[in-house]
Amino acid sequence: MGSIGPASRAGRRFGAFGDGSIVCFPPAALFNERYIHIGSGTLIGPNVSLSAGMVPGQECLTDRVVSIGDRCLIGRGSSIVGHFEIVIGDDVWTGPNVYITDQNHAYDDITIPISRQAQAERPVWIGAGSWLGTNTVVLPGARIGRHVTVGAGSVVAGELPDFCVAVGAPARVIQRHDGDSWRRQDPSLNRQ
Repeated sequence: MGSIGPASRAGRRFGAFGDGSIVCFPPAALFNERYIHIGSGTLIGPNVSLSAGMVPGQECLTDRVVSIGDRCLIGRGSSIVGHFEIVIGDDVWTGPNVYITDQNHAYDDITIPISRQAQAERPVWIGAGSWLGTNTVVLPGARIGRHVTVGAGSVVAGELPDFCVAVGAPARVIQRHDGDSWRRQDPSLNRQ
């Protein structure tokens, strides 16, 4: 009843809002929707924040700041905060409370409060068919391949290749599919 769909007034504010997609009630922060593109058959859970830029009404540098593919599921309480470019491929699912951003704060200048310092934006890509566990954090510059499982509570700061399982802070690959089967990355783990 209170959800946002492609034909609703709130849905028409988005840059794209595919058929069969929905933002569940209640949404959390939603702003600069015209820079947010949602594919078809995607479910954005309750209490999810979707934002482009830092403040409502901000003019962004690119037309698509946040792109969420087809048949995705964004878990309740998650936040996707884009400033430059966040691309989430088709069939990506997240657990609850996942945080994805392409900009972070800096701390280099000790004469300026950290809250007033920002690092340069770095694009984030999450490949098709991937799954991000509960409380995962995806930081600026992260590139997650296709069919990647990221364990709950992990922090992704770099690149994760296609067809792998990664865990930890920072996330590290513990298994990869070699074309025939899944193989543990650390030989000592094979004894378990």
